[in-house]
Amino acid sequence: MTKLSVNINKIATLRNARGGNVPNVVQFAKDCERFGADGITVHPRPDERHITLKDVYDLAPVVKTEFNIEGYPDARFMEIIRSVKPAQATLVPDPPHVITSNTGWDVNKNKQLLIDIVQEIQSYGVRVSLFLNPEIHQVQEAKLTGTNRIEFYTGPFAEHYAENKNIAVAPYVKAAKAAYDIALGINAGHDLSLQNLQFFKQSLIHLDEVSIGHAIISDALYYGIENVIQMYKRLLQ
Repeated sequence: MTKLSVNINKIATLRNARGGNVPNVVQFAKDCERFGADGITVHPRPDERHITLKDVYDLAPVVKTEFNIEGYPDARFMEIIRSVKPAQATLVPDPPHVITSNTGWDVNKNKQLLIDIVQEIQSYGVRVSLFLNPEIHQVQEAKLTGTNRIEFYTGPFAEHYAENKNIAVAPYVKAAKAAYDIALGINAGHDLSLQNLQFFKQSLIHLDEVSIGHAIISDALYYGIENVIQMYKRLLQ
């Protein structure tokens, strides 16, 4: 079954907007796990606009499911991975100033960097996932880095889902088959929601994990986080 990792960046954003420690990021992560989340995802950006370095170290001993840390693999990020040793490190290509990760790696252009980084992270016993656009040649190049998994950037799928969901998902189906055929694990994330998740999951039969934050937190304002996690998990069955 496809696992659901809850990205809790937005909880930190809400806390930081007011100062103090409400909502409590660590407690929220623990509650997400209690309500059925299969993992917790964070993206500790250098400007600490949401998740802070302290949050990461506070979460590390508390998360009992899979802890997934996203980020650009600079020296700061690599020190976090070395120290925390999460279950998974998801490598994204975006520079520090962007609002959210909105494109995948150009693997060929960054191949030697990624080979070196993947090897180092794996030496810590951490699984590696590379953030990719749904392009077969990127998938094939990713395999050469030694990564364990890829994570498809699903923004374009979500953007065009209402227009024609079959056309929107087609590149992902093809790229996922290419990944499965060469034994790469398949993750996905970005703008997946209650509206489009089930169709995406049904279209990619070998999907290992989805990481969802913005939509889950937004839906939780109406339905409550416990209900929402169960709603999303049902769509992944």
